[in-house]
Amino acid sequence: MSGEHPAVRRGRPAPLLVTGVVALLLALVAPVLLAVPAWAEGDEALTGTLQVDGDPVEGVRVEVTDADGETVAEETSDADGQLEIALPGPGTYDATLDVDTLPDDVVLRDPDRATISPDVSPGATRPLAFPLADADAEEEVASAIPWSRLAQGTVNGVKLGLLIGMASIGLSLVFGTTRLINFAHGEMVTFGAVVAWMLHMTGFELPLIAATLLAIIAGGALGAGMEKGLWHPLRSRRFGIIQMLVVSIGLSFLLRYLIQLVYGTQRQTYADFAISTTVSLGPFRTTTRDLLIMAISILVLTGVGLMLTRTRIGKAMRAVADNRDLAESSGIDVGRVILIVWVLGGALAALGGVFVGASEEVTWIMGFRLLLLMFAGVILGGIGTAFGALVGSMVVGLGVEISAVWLGGQLKYVWALAVLILVLLVRPQGILGVRERVG
Repeated sequence: MSGEHPAVRRGRPAPLLVTGVVALLLALVAPVLLAVPAWAEGDEALTGTLQVDGDPVEGVRVEVTDADGETVAEETSDADGQLEIALPGPGTYDATLDVDTLPDDVVLRDPDRATISPDVSPGATRPLAFPLADADAEEEVASAIPWSRLAQGTVNGVKLGLLIGMASIGLSLVFGTTRLINFAHGEMVTFGAVVAWMLHMTGFELPLIAATLLAIIAGGALGAGMEKGLWHPLRSRRFGIIQMLVVSIGLSFLLRYLIQLVYGTQRQTYADFAISTTVSLGPFRTTTRDLLIMAISILVLTGVGLMLTRTRIGKAMRAVADNRDLAESSGIDVGRVILIVWVLGGALAALGGVFVGASEEVTWIMGFRLLLLMFAGVILGGIGTAFGALVGSMVVGLGVEISAVWLGGQLKYVWALAVLILVLLVRPQGILGVRERVG
């Protein structure tokens, strides 16, 4: 029997902490290493299909330059609107669409996307997705009455709100069960998007559905590794809320720059969603891709809501979030519940990251940029509750996109934060939050 004082033994580094950190790093790097086999080499290429509302666009020239600015390839879209551009080898290239070769009735919807900079791995084929649109339709939208643009902004806001809600439910549940404000949650979103992109676009080139399922599993494993390897040992050592907050900020930086180191700084898209058909539904337009994302998001969020209200583990999560001490005294295994919350939060964050990447682009900093909106959503709805996170996220999403009708894209986030401040002045606990006694 050791004669050491318990405080001395507690001062030793926890083996579980070291093991957890190693597991966390392996969870981040392993999918990437598996996704890029060493034997993959040769046959690098860029491909794409230029079309407007399903109709091919022929005769459009695309020039490809290497990192030194030297032209390495040049191709013109054929009668089917297809581009097949062979590359001299792996590397980062700039593919520039010559807007002067576009037909008179076709325009580039986003002028900033005239040049795409794909990072091509050995043996990989990268998609080129230039957003083309009908010139008359774009002019009609630009000069449309505010009511038409308001309808379009509402649809865009619903989509954004669903994406924020999907990504932020885990953030709210983690706070509810542990009182931890996890600043690394944005990197969990990025992690899911990057893992899916790696599995989908490099090496094995899995279908996006399979890559997404594996990314969800990896996201859940990341959440479990963070809980078992870092947060549980810190709680056992009775770290304070401020100390945990500082650790989460440091973990956020660590994960963010690890992702940058492995993935790079390129902006990429998923091949399966590189081209999407535009659908007109009354006064607004959307794409089949966005409709699919919204439909799946609604199904998943409905499933999460049913799980929280109808299952034993869901009721246990809510009980721990309401009163941890009372839940523990009632026989609920609080440690197990917290672990499941982290797994669920990591999986939902990964799925949300894939959806954001499919809707926009995959970048190494996408989760960090979304973090402010996620915090706004969970605080507005009532931090600590899953349903509050969803309601707050929908309000933020709608506020951001509808305000863009009048404020423009540069100032649309100001309105979301203004709504947050106004609501909290009237109802400090948030829309669905519960008043708590302080002191």
